[in-house]
Amino acid sequence: MGSYGRLAARALDTDVPVMVKLAELSKSAKDAVPLGQGAVYWQPPEQALDRVKHVALEISTSRYGTHEGLPELREALLHKLSQENKLSKSSVMVTAGSNQGFLNLVLSLCDVADSVVLFAPYFFNAYMSFKMTGINNILVGPSDPMTLLPDAGNPSGICIPEPLLKIAYSLEADGLLTQLLKVQDNVAICTSMISQHVALYCLESGREWVQSKVKSLERNKELLRDALSPLGEEAVKGGEGAIYLWAKLPETCLDDIEVVCWFARRHGLLLLPGSACGTSGYVRITFGMLREEECEVAAKRLRNGVEELIRDGTVE
Repeated sequence: MGSYGRLAARALDTDVPVMVKLAELSKSAKDAVPLGQGAVYWQPPEQALDRVKHVALEISTSRYGTHEGLPELREALLHKLSQENKLSKSSVMVTAGSNQGFLNLVLSLCDVADSVVLFAPYFFNAYMSFKMTGINNILVGPSDPMTLLPDAGNPSGICIPEPLLKIAYSLEADGLLTQLLKVQDNVAICTSMISQHVALYCLESGREWVQSKVKSLERNKELLRDALSPLGEEAVKGGEGAIYLWAKLPETCLDDIEVVCWFARRHGLLLLPGSACGTSGYVRITFGMLREEECEVAAKRLRNGVEELIRDGTVE
């Protein structure tokens, strides 16, 4: 516990995760449609799920694995990086999701007294990782309002040009891998063995399987873009590099928290407020969580909501 029996200041100073807030908000919305969380509607390939069934019975599944990750999975990932991404000098550590991977890096690279830089819009979990590790000197840089650049890790869906992605950190020269292993041992030890086997079998399904699933989202993106069109052509960005659209609210409705709550109550839609990503006056819409028929329903609600917002504001 913190000083004199109090809760730790670094935890108290960290805001409640926006996804927790959205979950609470959904309780007040009838038949709420999720358009805020960054996830997709499909499961892993059927053959991957079938193959992993026997893994549950293996003794090794109930024991610790290596800190770096399942050797077969790491080898498959290195092969994928080499063949598909043309990256030949890579190292791989398997973590329990991108948030843990980012936290591992923060704990390995940053001291409490360091200054760090984020560019808005940023992933809210990145900001939280700094706050929860006691790093409070967080400098938030702006991005171009027309392009949302530069930000190689932004949650808007904008695709970052390759020249902006050429920044790397030397693993061997600075001993980063050793420090990452220390952190991994104290945070998770290793990622769930079942999950690692599923990931391995997913890789065996190949890039074509992933591409077919991603292609199925094109109609969703079109439907939601059209629903947002009353905001104006320049008001909607993203969709090229991730499953997000980033929309600027009308000048008369810049309180994005209020707008998100209004959409939930009045139109049964859960959007993500831009202020959670350091950019007030915007909302983020995800087009990956719904099947096409579900997205058609959501798009109608969104269009009605946007038109009403422009005309009347958040009046109920």
